Amino acid sequence: MAMTEWMLRGPEIATCNCAYGCPCQFNSPPTDGTCRATVGIHIEKGHYGKVKLDGLTIAATAAWPGPIHMGHGEILPIVDERATAEQREALLKIMSGQDTEPGATFFQVFVSMCEKVHEPVFKPIDFKADLKTLVGHFSVPGIVEAQTEPIKNPVTGKSHFATVSLPAGFEYSEAQFASGSSKSPGPIKLNNSGKHAHLAMLHITGRGVVH
Repeated sequence: MAMTEWMLRGPEIATCNCAYGCPCQFNSPPTDGTCRATVGIHIEKGHYGKVKLDGLTIAATAAWPGPIHMGHGEILPIVDERATAEQREALLKIMSGQDTEPGATFFQVFVSMCEKVHEPVFKPIDFKADLKTLVGHFSVPGIVEAQTEPIKNPVTGKSHFATVSLPAGFEYSEAQFASGSSKSPGPIKLNNSGKHAHLAMLHITGRGVVH
């Protein structure tokens, strides 16, 4: 069966419970051995086949009892309530790793490492990200709230900026690392403050990151 061509481009905010930098970005075990994360993406330009996805936002909360590659995780897909039925179906296919080469995107990798995918939620998603100042946030009523700001130098209090490049990454080519907080009273509980976050301009297809 032929793969439907798709593409997403736009800013991403991701937070997790690891220390700044997140060892997972460097193929090391997570800081406390577990992974509890959230991600939000605003699609400036996107499509799934002929279905246009411009202007929509998606998010997710996720958790794994150990490193992601060890599996047994759970994930909650969240889709912009403004999406039409056709757009919802398209976004959920992308987010579930369908029409994607194995291992090519973080959507496909994360879902394949989950034993439970919660019923998707369709709600308004408030999203704002400034990739220069690293001040950002996204929130979904009753589900999740995440915020980012620059990491602060513990001696001077000045903002500390760090850029990481992953030439073979399955999420981004380059990301700005920041300090993040996230709370969720939803199905996947989150309560992180002053932990890892990154902001990136994503450009991704079913064949992987566009470098």
